[in-house]
Amino acid sequence: MTVDLRYATDPETVETATTTELRSRYLIEDLFASGEVRAVYTHEDRMVVAGAVPGDGALALPSFDVTGTLSHLERRELGVVNVGEPGEVIVDGAPHKLNALDGLYVGRGSNVAFTGEGACFYLVSALADVTYPVARFSRDTVEPVHVGDPATASSRLLYRYVWGGGHPSCQLQFGVTVVSDGSVWNTMPAHLHRRRTEVYLYTGLPADARVLHILGQPGATRHLFVANRQAVIAPSWSVHAGAGTAPYAFVWAMAGENTDYGDLAPVAVAAL
Repeated sequence: MTVDLRYATDPETVETATTTELRSRYLIEDLFASGEVRAVYTHEDRMVVAGAVPGDGALALPSFDVTGTLSHLERRELGVVNVGEPGEVIVDGAPHKLNALDGLYVGRGSNVAFTGEGACFYLVSALADVTYPVARFSRDTVEPVHVGDPATASSRLLYRYVWGGGHPSCQLQFGVTVVSDGSVWNTMPAHLHRRRTEVYLYTGLPADARVLHILGQPGATRHLFVANRQAVIAPSWSVHAGAGTAPYAFVWAMAGENTDYGDLAPVAVAAL
């Protein structure tokens, strides 16, 4: 069990940071290892991002000292997306099968474990003060929203799992976006979530491909080159957009003041 602690940052840290400093503050590189749960605790809205790879056994979601609770979900809710082969998430003894890019919401107070050789579970949790029921979301049955345009290389399918409509949550929102063949941009035009932190996990990239992820304030942006199954923390003051060198998808997750998916501030391309 490995937990990495990331402190909250301000906009000036992006403008003056070296590449090494940018990567150490905002990029999550080594989240997945067989037989382990690895986690990052960020002070940005106190989100916890983790990877669980059960291998050939069962792997329980542990408690982390940084939360000060006996179990991880004692005061938290959880979103899970499988970015590997089929596996099961066991919630209070009940198994829930997740295929590739399927999602699961788990409410406060539950005990969680993972099984499935080849499965690779991406986890995001946020503080919660109400318990909502478990809900499974299949990419095959959730109706996607078509976003963007092939003419601007930004066509993509947006799968909203928990987003302020449908299944309730305290503050957590998450889902999956699949970039269409022939397009490269994942979020364009870029935008800000001034009341929420957002984390992107990139998946489906070939080993030699990268996503150029843009972050920072409008007019003072920087970039990170991000590999497969790596994540980027976007504080509320930072734009988040990226372009890939090969087909890919990404898991998005937010937590903060509300669960209004449309509560964002668009940023014109000319303002970047």
